[in-house]
Amino acid sequence: MRSFVAGQEAHGDIEFAELALGIDIALFRGPLKRETDRERAAREDAARGVLADLVAEAEAGDEIAGWDALYADALTRTVPFLRAARDDRPGAGEAA
Repeated sequence: MRSFVAGQEAHGDIEFAELALGIDIALFRGPLKRETDRERAAREDAARGVLADLVAEAEAGDEIAGWDALYADALTRTVPFLRAARDDRPGAGEAA
């Protein structure tokens, strides 16, 4: 079965949610792979800008932007399980 949101085909649950909500989940949550400090700083800076825009739109009366802002803000406080599991920290293994 195919899923379409606003005329665009969604390939998977995450893409469906992104199309439906209009939010790039990885922008706020972070990627499921390692990123450099520079990449993380750039992503977080972009996320702060998008979040500020959503909050401003919400304050101007856009209820959907308000809900999107709450969701995006909550995503910034999560650590994807797969990313945490893949994080190879020295001294964190069984022999440590």
